[in-house]
Amino acid sequence: MTAFRRSPLARLALASVLAGALLSGCVVGEGDDRHLQPLPARLVSEMSAKGMSQSDPILVRIFKKESELEVWKRDRSGQYALLKTYPMCRWSGQLGPKRREGDRQAPEGFYTVTADLMNPRSQFYLSFNLGYPNPLEQSQGYSGSALMVHGACTSAGCFAMTDEGVTEIYGLAREAFAGGQRSFQVQALPFRMTPENMARHRNNPNFAFWQNLKEGSDHFDATRQPPRLAACDRRYVFNAAEGSGPMTPGAACPPYAIDPAIEPLVYRKRDRDAARFAELVGTGSPAMSYAHLDGGMHKSFRTLLKDLGPERMQPMVAGKVAISRPEAALADPFEGDDGLGRADTTGSLAQR
Repeated sequence: MTAFRRSPLARLALASVLAGALLSGCVVGEGDDRHLQPLPARLVSEMSAKGMSQSDPILVRIFKKESELEVWKRDRSGQYALLKTYPMCRWSGQLGPKRREGDRQAPEGFYTVTADLMNPRSQFYLSFNLGYPNPLEQSQGYSGSALMVHGACTSAGCFAMTDEGVTEIYGLAREAFAGGQRSFQVQALPFRMTPENMARHRNNPNFAFWQNLKEGSDHFDATRQPPRLAACDRRYVFNAAEGSGPMTPGAACPPYAIDPAIEPLVYRKRDRDAARFAELVGTGSPAMSYAHLDGGMHKSFRTLLKDLGPERMQPMVAGKVAISRPEAALADPFEGDDGLGRADTTGSLAQR
């Protein structure tokens, strides 16, 4: 995405994409077939070069701090490999999980998206529902609805993409479902779960929760397979061995072990990361201050907003969707509401 910083023409092209996304996001016509658009030839070519087919299963990873969404796809080896990284236009709230309706937070956790959660008639071009609150979140009394990945480059509790980006992501999910995948996993994480990031955020009150999320991230990184999900004792359990349980999200955990085929791979990564974390803390690596967080928008869009200025961004308005205070996104992306002048009061917005 660095090309947008170097090329005025590229920046103007991106501005046009953003404007078009907002202008089209609320309009869904009769017989609309945007959800049936074929995958771009260049993306199909990339898949082929990586040993993937359109029908192979997918997995999605979302990193809030970096404002990036990754689509992973199973290749001919049987493992998942990164296909493409998409910049997020916007996500609202601060780092940390969503706990209640109207808290303006984008969720964090592990989610299972089934075909019935895909929304081809979205008010925000195309979208899919994460399935928040998941069983663990329900057991903790968390509330909220219609938390989505969608287009139109505006967020009120969701993860917003460009229309072009969400069209590709939606199409990849559509083709995976058509190929027989019954559901795909979404890992919504606060940041890339590296020892450096964990050390930087060690004073955050959500740190214990993030350590649990890192367990699941480590399972995927070590095996390149979506971890099997369970929950008990207010935490996620990943890849429990056959015969473990039963596990109930709101109850204490029964005795269990990690799948013995996976445990050595995961523990090697865990121990390596723990040693690096201890080294960073021991040598005085600074912990982050939470008076201000730099996030909520991919750096390429932030650069564009700075280059164009509020006056040129102001016309990007369409009915129910508006960037009404773009300068607020530069001053403080977490100021007051979602940083773009609209509070997330319901979490639903007519099912996105």
